[in-house]
Amino acid sequence: MGQSGFLHTVDQISNWVWGPPLIILLVGTGIYLTVRLRGIQFRTLVYSLYLALIKRKEDTDEPGDITHFQALMTALAATVGTGNIAGVATAIAAGGPGALFWMWVTGLFGMATKYSEAVLAVKFRQVDRLGTMSGGPMYYLTKGMHSKWLGVLFAFFASVAAFGIGNMVQSNSVADAMESSFGVPFWVTGLVLAVITGLVIIGGIKSIAKVTGLLVPFMVVFYILGSLVVIVLYYAKIPEVFGMVFRQAFTPTAASGGFLGAGVMLTIRMGVARGIFSNESGLGSAPIAAAAAQTKHPVTQALVSMTQTFIDTIVVCSMTGFVILATGLWDSGHTGAQLTALAFEAGIGNVVGSLIVTLGLVLFAYSTILGWSYYGEKSVEFLLGERWVMTYRVLFTVFVLVGAVAELDLVWKFSDIMNGLMAVPNLIGLLGLSGVLVAETRDYFTNELKRRF
Repeated sequence: MGQSGFLHTVDQISNWVWGPPLIILLVGTGIYLTVRLRGIQFRTLVYSLYLALIKRKEDTDEPGDITHFQALMTALAATVGTGNIAGVATAIAAGGPGALFWMWVTGLFGMATKYSEAVLAVKFRQVDRLGTMSGGPMYYLTKGMHSKWLGVLFAFFASVAAFGIGNMVQSNSVADAMESSFGVPFWVTGLVLAVITGLVIIGGIKSIAKVTGLLVPFMVVFYILGSLVVIVLYYAKIPEVFGMVFRQAFTPTAASGGFLGAGVMLTIRMGVARGIFSNESGLGSAPIAAAAAQTKHPVTQALVSMTQTFIDTIVVCSMTGFVILATGLWDSGHTGAQLTALAFEAGIGNVVGSLIVTLGLVLFAYSTILGWSYYGEKSVEFLLGERWVMTYRVLFTVFVLVGAVAELDLVWKFSDIMNGLMAVPNLIGLLGLSGVLVAETRDYFTNELKRRF
């Protein structure tokens, strides 16, 4: 079998892993948890946003390494990435405007999943030999489900994905954006990225959290403001945009311009798949960061973590979608980051529009590297022990440079498979420990809140 044949085989495996069964299981788990938790994401959203963005940390010195806000920003660093720029455009280009509606649906139910992951991550976390908190699916599968082998499977999949989707794929995206926009050689971008990544991650989660706590709010606000400028300029189109999104979510989208048309099932599949890829709800990555938060009760951090999916999908992804639809370029025949860039350029001018998308891609991808470096570190630590942590950090830094200059078709597909496989043991844990989730939630809202207020 030649290289092209092997790549084709890996591509087929990737399509199978991310096929309807996994997508249905991911969304179905979110729906099931929403029912069991009595719509936790809807009835506590305002309070959760207050905890995340206004209160930001516990009043007392609770166990943990970083604040609620820093844990949220670290998780957002990993999820607000190229999927918010290129993924939304791909979904709309293939599935039509209605795909955005199904991204919203995925995000809303995914909030219950994200909440549940964080509850379990904090409840079953432990202090490692380095004196830092360790938690996530590998720990609640081992300690809660009493299934060490499922924990090992998750940690293996996550550690491989960290070097691929969480590292080399991101550095390559940054290098490509810098070369195409500013003519910067790939190796120069890779070297700079490797240096600034190494300087941050060498200090562990506290160092990562300090940087993401500053970087993520800036990049999210920057991108939202740029999007709002376009939306305001095209304000007369907004009612039509909402009409297209809701109408074409349930009816076939006719062919027009460069758009080939899409049936309802394709629209649903593209919206749901890209929504999951963007917010990572159910994949088990974000609770690794949640476990490091300073908190007394698991539910407090879980409510904060839940807002991550809201910010990522309902807010940031919507901004991209509105810009593409309002400018009318969704059926131009372009896709991915190119479509998003064309929409911004049409809406706000070539220079400024291109700058917003390029800088957005660079910041989003770099923040993803930082967030995923921690996920990979904790996975490797679970598998091999604390003595391998510093070696991992050095290797992770080196692979940032490698990713910037290498051809990554095979790396992308293989790590995409690992990313999808992470969800399987994680969802088993969420469903198997749903009774624990209900009990912890009930205890918080009937006892803990009364003690606080």
